[in-house]
Amino acid sequence: MCTRYVLLEQHYRDILARLGIAAPAQFLSRYNVTPGTDIPVVRQRTAPLAARESTALRWGLVPSWSASDDGQPLVNARAETLTTKPSFRDALRTRRCVIPASGFYEWETIGRIKKPWLFRLCDEVPFGFAGLWDMWRAPDGTVRESCAFVTTEANDLMRPIHHRIPVMLTDATFETWLDPAITDPAQLQPLLRAQPTAAVTKFAVSTYVSNVRHEGPACLAPAEPTPAGGGPQLSLDL
Repeated sequence: MCTRYVLLEQHYRDILARLGIAAPAQFLSRYNVTPGTDIPVVRQRTAPLAARESTALRWGLVPSWSASDDGQPLVNARAETLTTKPSFRDALRTRRCVIPASGFYEWETIGRIKKPWLFRLCDEVPFGFAGLWDMWRAPDGTVRESCAFVTTEANDLMRPIHHRIPVMLTDATFETWLDPAITDPAQLQPLLRAQPTAAVTKFAVSTYVSNVRHEGPACLAPAEPTPAGGGPQLSLDL
């Protein structure tokens, strides 16, 4: 986890505006973003470019030192081991990114059933996953840039469903995470925590989203009501 998320067009544009980046002419909302696809991220380039940019990276990090890209890409990076894992150690210091999002999905196992939930901030504003990126060069010179999401220990809202939760950054923490002058991991540790339980909410959504081939607003449809009639409601603006 996290292995699926949603990014609405207006939320993407809002985040870019807050970070001082020109939005692309066209961006279509994505309701079921999966690993192995190209996703929009914001990163700070270092000299000689020294500019903040929005670009697309492949979700599933391949370390620069890897002998090939045939192995299992690293979708998530555990916050607790970022400073010791060779795959993430250097990226934490100099290759951090913000991955714009509107919400993310997690599946609860109930017997033989996988029940999808949508998690988002209570005030319905967009946020950004804390991400790390790297660049791998193939023997033929082909370059692949890829990224991973940073996860941490779950808060009380997530814990009954999964023991991990992605690190969710907000306006107050975007700048620190992207600041190229910060290379000491100790300065970043306060950011690598779960959002407070009271700041996050969850909604049961239809199993339509469970199929990675499914896209569109139907992924956000509320789950069918339970036999007792207590089905949750969803109010995420489309």
